[in-house]
Amino acid sequence: MAALAGVGIKTVSRVINDEPGVSEATRQKVLNASRQLNYQLDMAAGSLRRAGRRTLSVGLLLPSVSNPFSGEINRAIEDALGARGIAVFAASLDDDPRREQAIVTAFLGRRVDGLILTPIARSQAYVIPEHSRDLPLVFIDREPVGMEADAVVTDNAAGAASAAAHLISGGHTRLAYLGDRTDIQTARERRRGFVEEIGRHGIPTSTIPIRENLHNEESARLAALELLTAEDPPTAIFSSQNLVTFGAMRALRELGLSNRVALIGFDDFTLADMMDPGVTVIAQHPEQIGKLAAERLLARIDGDEQPPRTYVVPSELIQRGSGEIRPPA
Repeated sequence: MAALAGVGIKTVSRVINDEPGVSEATRQKVLNASRQLNYQLDMAAGSLRRAGRRTLSVGLLLPSVSNPFSGEINRAIEDALGARGIAVFAASLDDDPRREQAIVTAFLGRRVDGLILTPIARSQAYVIPEHSRDLPLVFIDREPVGMEADAVVTDNAAGAASAAAHLISGGHTRLAYLGDRTDIQTARERRRGFVEEIGRHGIPTSTIPIRENLHNEESARLAALELLTAEDPPTAIFSSQNLVTFGAMRALRELGLSNRVALIGFDDFTLADMMDPGVTVIAQHPEQIGKLAAERLLARIDGDEQPPRTYVVPSELIQRGSGEIRPPA
């Protein structure tokens, strides 16, 4: 680039790093040469020189940054790491295993100081080579498969069980389950907790209609409509994540059943208390999950060598009205 621009190497460095002491004409020569050569600044290498072989950056992989739950985790992590001058590169997984590996590869290419991941692939063993070279890893929401690393999760089975127990205590015996994709670890755990709790109360679990692989609002709405218009419809519904809850709410409203069929959703959401009735939820605490994940990653970056462990953040049943609707006499 220096030869093409007709200047010295130090002059090129000053232009690329936006340093003073270079005339505008010379700056334009260097920039023109840069464009001709399709030059890309190696940000990671520069950061390594400035920060003692650290890039002061981490990669964060979430199901979708547009999901309110993921957004709150993202913000908590940014706040915690930002206080240490560490930048967070966040990306959406879209629950696609191929996308997971591609984004992790991109993060590693930027030489991030650590990774915080919400995994979907059948195994995360592909990052073992990097992890074995002391790359700090923390998993959130879902535990890793095929390797050992710190994880911060919600007790999904216990939360779903508390929803089932609450509905049964209100007199319901005809309950239905609307679930997310079965390849997602948290969805499987929520179904397990819900069904097992029903069995503990002596209700035949074979009688519980289960509709799964509902990964968006519309598929959940259609599944709820099908159940609610059946010959023997449920008097209560448990929806396993907030997008599924939105679909169930739409179906209940379409059929005029919002005040007649009980509903409990997993995951809280903004304005849930403003609905009519207010939506009863099993609330996770994404801000606590994000804060704890950031703390664990910082500890690993700072040299913590204790064995990996899983940290469980309790969920909470918040009663607002929809989950307290009683069945018909």
